[in-house]
Amino acid sequence: MTPSDILAAAARFASDGRGFVRRTPLWKLPAAELGVAGGEVWLKLEHLQVGGSFKARGMYNRLLANRIPASGVIVASGGNAGIATAAAARALGVRCEVFVPTVSSAAKQAKLRELGAQVVVTGAAYADALHACLARQGETGALLTHAYDQPEVVAGAGTLAMEIQEQGGDAPDSVLVSVGGGGLIAGVAAWFEGASRVIALEPELAPTLYRAREAGVPVDVAVSGIAADSLGARRIGAIAWEITQRHVADALLLPDAAIRAAQLTLWKEFKLAVEPAAALPLAALQTRAYVPASGEVVALIICGANVDPATLA
Repeated sequence: MTPSDILAAAARFASDGRGFVRRTPLWKLPAAELGVAGGEVWLKLEHLQVGGSFKARGMYNRLLANRIPASGVIVASGGNAGIATAAAARALGVRCEVFVPTVSSAAKQAKLRELGAQVVVTGAAYADALHACLARQGETGALLTHAYDQPEVVAGAGTLAMEIQEQGGDAPDSVLVSVGGGGLIAGVAAWFEGASRVIALEPELAPTLYRAREAGVPVDVAVSGIAADSLGARRIGAIAWEITQRHVADALLLPDAAIRAAQLTLWKEFKLAVEPAAALPLAALQTRAYVPASGEVVALIICGANVDPATLA
């Protein structure tokens, strides 16, 4: 995975003609306005993307880059990758089947059905839904979109990092990225290639990359907690593992209480209604798990908004 793959994905989006993938805003704020250290904080508002998360970029790139059979497309997801695939499939007029675990939120399942996807709820965790999905794909021959571990998916996610650099006028000093299976951080790290310090953030109860770094190889981990429906992969993806080994400086863990507090800050202070996974970057600053240097420009990727608004009250 290289910047050329990401440029190819961006060119594919531009030439498609449907305008499906949005160029989401970059909001620049003084760090003091968020009550944290550093010089400036950039919020990449990717929760405003089609389908409510960054996943639309990778899923659409995957569909555009491949022939789609009559049986359509199929995906296993905690929710967001499924929503993105269903939205992309609807835009292209093809069938979509989505396998989700029982941990997937009711709000995400409702959105999938609203988009016209056939939804299969199975298994306690993402890995269980993926197993069922792969068995079904073997029967139907549908085009598989993986939530995070396909080159087209990672390259599509990387267009987000390309936008940050274009909108910011330069690469930020650091980028804080939530990690589940690793598709987003792989794309971000592949684009910046050391020009920015990329920091991986995970919940303490879903430490997929963190445990892999401890072990020196990807390993299965137990996942649970507040963000398990979107950061619930049991094992870091192969593409993400390879890229993060070279281009990711640190992997940090955050408690659920801090993630929840940051989620509520984003709502109460900035009226950003986002899911817990999107709050990890702010939580890292609020807890001082990551402390920027004086004058440092820090980019926070606000990655998803598929949340029941009632939970923000």
